[in-house]
Amino acid sequence: MANDLLTSMHISAAGMTAQRTRMDVVAENIANAESTHTAEGGPYRRRQVVFQTVNQRQKFSNIFQSSFQNGRHDSVRAAFIAEDKRPFREVYDPAHPDADARGIVKMPNVNPVEEMVDMNAAARSFEANVTTMQASKRMFLKSLELLR
Repeated sequence: MANDLLTSMHISAAGMTAQRTRMDVVAENIANAESTHTAEGGPYRRRQVVFQTVNQRQKFSNIFQSSFQNGRHDSVRAAFIAEDKRPFREVYDPAHPDADARGIVKMPNVNPVEEMVDMNAAARSFEANVTTMQASKRMFLKSLELLR
């Protein structure tokens, strides 16, 4: 039983780590929403985290056994950070130092409203994992009380 509770805490911790990575990438996107020139050249390109399941092969509790095939359950991790291939926004601003011959400036493909929605979703997911971890901790402590 203790192993099951520790496994649930491990899953919650992995979820929090993945969502923290997502929040960091969203913050970077927001910070660079107006960056028209990067070290690679050209405007900043929006990035997003790609998650991947990580299979855990430890036995889960009998209550949840039917929900998970062969006692296996999955965790999550941030596999990599991908660049968004959507086209850049084009703005007419002939006075801008990065404007082309027609006065067009290529702006990052970052939509601040979309980023705020993504940040809110990541924060809610993080909070859900914290709540799950706290519940696991309470169950663990109650189990220890019962053993006394």
